[in-house]
Amino acid sequence: FAKPRARTDPFSHAHAPADTRDTTLFHTMVSTVSTTNAASAVATPNERFASLRGDVIALMTSDGDFGPTLVRLAWHSSATYDKMTKTGGSGGGTIRFKEELQHGANAGLALAVARLEPVKLAHPDVSWADLIAFVGVVAIQHMGGPAVPFSYGRVDELDPAIVTPDGRLPAANSGDGHGETTRKGLRDVFTRMGFDDCEIVALSGAHAVGRCNANASGYVGPWTGNPLVFDNSYFVLLEGQQWSPDTAATKLQYRDPAGKYMMLPSDIALIEDAAFKKHVDEYAKDQTKFFTDFSTAFEKLETLGTSGLTLLMASA
Repeated sequence: FAKPRARTDPFSHAHAPADTRDTTLFHTMVSTVSTTNAASAVATPNERFASLRGDVIALMTSDGDFGPTLVRLAWHSSATYDKMTKTGGSGGGTIRFKEELQHGANAGLALAVARLEPVKLAHPDVSWADLIAFVGVVAIQHMGGPAVPFSYGRVDELDPAIVTPDGRLPAANSGDGHGETTRKGLRDVFTRMGFDDCEIVALSGAHAVGRCNANASGYVGPWTGNPLVFDNSYFVLLEGQQWSPDTAATKLQYRDPAGKYMMLPSDIALIEDAAFKKHVDEYAKDQTKFFTDFSTAFEKLETLGTSGLTLLMASA
């Protein structure tokens, strides 16, 4: 069989190189594992996840660029779901397996998983699947985005054979730039998971944070002026700027007149399709509406294919 081509997904925020910035944090976490293990036996779920939240925020504080990567990790862990076959999704935490990390759209995420290992070690009562989903929720809110309801109780898969085939994540370009094929590709992928046009656009708003990295996707640059702030600026720029092909880029991407920002073909598709664009326009004008719809859609994304979960109280 031919080796699958690496796919570039439109949610590839690539900031994950491991370095020494959180070495001290690593040793601090490891040194407190025995204490944490003893305490976790009597801690309530809210207490456990509050402690976990603190450790995730500490990682983001040690490396400000890590927040968008955590959103990407949670997104990719969840977006493999197929409602027809009932396979994929965040339920088993399979993105921690090298077999899934080797998928083309997951380039760079192995480093993110490695950086979460001391956090997992410090919180043994939290499954990898719950941890990966939870870090996305924490990162979104910590960067200024909405609070996303989180439910816990995912049970880790132990067999990498359960990993779904490569190619389930949305593609930035299906071969015709922002044309009909790319738009159909977006709808096909999201419909497979059970999302409608409004939810597709809302989830695309995660491009407010992060930037494309050539090493991960071949695309380069930020979508917005502050890639570490989660707001509706992605939509404001998408509808408010004149976008043209960036002739200096190695892959088809678009630039604003000043050359400060970039958009992918799949982003431009959202303003070239009337059914998508009405939601872009709405979110550009109303951040509160965007936050409400994004929170609902992201919670849905993270619970696709799961069962028996328990809603975490908001205080955690």
